Order: sequence, then structure tokens, then C-alpha cells
Amino acid sequence: MSRLTALVTAVTLSSVALPAMAEPLHVEAVMSPKEQMQLNFKDGTKHFVLLVRREGKAEGTGVLAGTSVVEYGMHDIVPGVGGNPTGYLEMTAANGDIAYINWHIGAVFVPGPDGKPVLLDNGYWQIVGGTGGLKDLVGAGTLHLKAVSATDRRFILDGEVARKH
Repeated sequence: MSRLTALVTAVTLSSVALPAMAEPLHVEAVMSPKEQMQLNFKDGTKHFVLLVRREGKAEGTGVLAGTSVVEYGMHDIVPGVGGNPTGYLEMTAANGDIAYINWHIGAVFVPGPDGKPVLLDNGYWQIVGGTGGLKDLVGAGTLHLKAVSATDRRFILDGEVARKH
């Protein structure tokens, strides 16, 4: 085999073996509750577990920008102490393709400037499945959850997404 043939073969094989480059993702979605159930502990702790389905629209940059978003969440919280919210986001593109995101948050309360607890809702997300053109996505990143009102929450996802081979 000539050196040129060997070089062309090596370049071709190495380009096939390389994964697709990850692209940045930044989307935000204000989510409003559509259904919810809540268990309130009657032990004086104010501990509650909220099961919620919220809906919103993802705006920003990246492959999931423009999708309709549905949250299926379980928020296990002890106000003023902490909690471990977790759930899934179903992100549906205009053509009906869906990406499924699993997310986890560590809810931490820290003293605010006035001495009252301030909630820090920070965690991570990961793509766990999809359909159609979103079926072969892989990706992960950070998640921040911010209160917009008494009921609405802003989900802020930053990270990287690529297509698996």
C-alpha cells in the first residue's frame, strides 16, 4: 500500500471514529402549573412534597430552543432547611420530535441580607431519551430554578449537546 493510500485511509477512519462536536445550549422556560398534588407533613416541620406538571416555552440558543416544555416534577422541600427536587422535562419541537431531560436540584437555604432564608435552587440536567430528529442527542449541564411568582418557575438550562453515532 502506498503512503498516500495509507494516509487517506487513516484520515478517513479517524474522521468516522470521531464523535460529533458538542454545541452549547442555553435555554430558559417560564413554567406555569397545570396540575399539582401536595403532601404537607403535620409534624411541625413545614416539610412538603409537591408533585407538579408545569408547562412553558424554551427560549434561547441551541437545538432545544423554541421547544414546548412540560415538567413532571417532585419537589421534596423542608422550608428554611433544604430539599431535593427532581423530575423530567419533556421538550417537544414544532415538528413533534421530543427530547427527554432528567434533572436534579439541591435546594439549599442560606441567610439573606435581612436574616431570612434565601433559596438557592441549583443542580444538573441530562438528556435521557428522544424521538425523531432528537432521538440521538446526548448532553448535560447545569440547571438553575428561579421563582417568577408564587406559582411560576424559570428553568435555566446551560450545557452542551451533541449527536451520538
